This record gives sequence, structure tokens and C-alpha cells, in this order.
Amino acid sequence: MKHESIKGYLFISPWLIGFLIFVLIPFAASIYLACTEYDIVSPPVWVGSENYRRLFFDDPLFWKSLGVTLKYALIAVPLGTFVGVGLALLLNLNVRGIRFYRTAFYLPSIVPMVATCAVFSWVLNPQIGLMNSMLRLIGIEGPAWLSSEPWAFYSLVLMSLWSVGGSMVIYLAGLKNIPISLYEAAVVDGANAWQRTVHITLPMLTPVIFFNVIMGTINAFQYFAQAFIMTQGGPEDSTSFYALYLFKRSWRYLDMGYASAMAWILFVIVMTITVLLFLTHKKWVHYGG
Repeated sequence: MKHESIKGYLFISPWLIGFLIFVLIPFAASIYLACTEYDIVSPPVWVGSENYRRLFFDDPLFWKSLGVTLKYALIAVPLGTFVGVGLALLLNLNVRGIRFYRTAFYLPSIVPMVATCAVFSWVLNPQIGLMNSMLRLIGIEGPAWLSSEPWAFYSLVLMSLWSVGGSMVIYLAGLKNIPISLYEAAVVDGANAWQRTVHITLPMLTPVIFFNVIMGTINAFQYFAQAFIMTQGGPEDSTSFYALYLFKRSWRYLDMGYASAMAWILFVIVMTITVLLFLTHKKWVHYGG
């Protein structure tokens, strides 16, 4: 038994070593660095809670970036959930060519993010972009989507729907796991399609919705790549998301201690929201058992 355990640990040792070097040690080091002034080239200087004091009382951009991120989470997560569930319900229908439609809606979610941003930079270009060209056909002069406020922020929100196919597939799998007997009993009782959706499909799908809401919220607070590539936080910091500001503090200004403090604040915020969601899930998540 002991010999088998040793072999098991040897097989997972590459993962354990990687986790230790790239996750656990940096995680622990950030606790110390958050209380220091550190610019990579010089040794860390202990400053205690000064970084946190500066964040809360001397840095308006910290609060602006936190507000932008929270606003994005409050809009993008419910919107993505609504669209994802709606698409899954449509793609759960037994119609001709349904496999093609499922593939077509899922493919955008696996397109590399940089390529997606490049495409949307052209689509949203105010002079030659597809969006404004279509609006001109109906007599509307479109805005400067990525360079004017508040259109830049809402452009990124709408862009988030491009990859909704990933969550749609999970919703679709949840729909396939709903027992057919429930629908058969509802039909016998005279329930129409809308009543079956409201009283059977959505309640039985709530565990999957709960999972996607948790993951979507975590991802929303880590939103970075699209804003970094397409807007750089502008205009007027209207798309200065928390993770983007953290990146600038750490790699543009080499203020690693300050950035570490920001990372721990983000960790506490995400953990708090996740715990609150778990505390409320018993009131609206229905498990079949």
C-alpha cells in the first residue's frame, strides 16, 4: 500500500511542483509584499498598512476602478445568464439542423481573445466599422463606440455576449438532465409550454444557473484582456477595470507592494460576494433530490 502511494505521488509530482512554485509560494509572498514598498529592482521596504491606507484614502482611481468593475458585474452577469439560458432553451428544441446551430453558437467562445478583440475593434470603428455602417443605412449616425463615454463601457458589456456559448453549453447539458417524466406528468395535468418552462425547466435548471452565476461573477471581477487591448482604460477611465488598474500599478509603475495590496482586496471582495451567493442559494436553487 505504501509503495502504491509513493508511485501515486510521483505521478502527480509535476503538478504538485508547479502548484508550489507558481501558486502557493507567490500567494504567500504577496501577503508580505502587500505590506512593503517594492519596485522589483530594490529590496522590499516594510511599510505596514500604508499601502492599504493609500488605497482607501488617497487613491480616487482605486474607487473608480472598483465601481466600474462592480457596475460591469451587475450588468454583464445577469445579461449573460439571461441570454445563455434563452439560447439553451432554443437549442434544446428538436428541429432540423440543430447540431449546426449549437456548433455555430458555441464556436465564438473558443476563438482566441486577441483575435476577438481585433474583430470587434473593426466592427466598432466609428468611420469604417460594420456597426456604424449598418446604422447609416437606416439614417442613424453611430457614436464613437470605443472612444467616447459611456459607449466604451457598454460596448465591452455587449462584447461579453460574444462568448456566451460557453455557458450555453452548460445550460444545455443541464436541460438534458431534467427527467422527461416531469414534463409528461405536467402535460397530463394540462400544463402548456410556458407553464412547463416556468414551473419545471427553470427550477430544475437553477443549480446550473447558480454555478454559472458564481463563475461569471468571479470572471467579471477579473475582467482585463478586452479592456487592455481595446480601450486601455479610457476614455476618462470609464473602462478602467480593477484588474487593469492593478496591472498598471504593478508592471507600468513597478509598484509591486501597492499592487499586492490591491490583489488581496480583490480576493476579499470576490470571496465575500461568493459567500453571500452561497448563503442565498437555498432560497432559490432547487435540487431534484
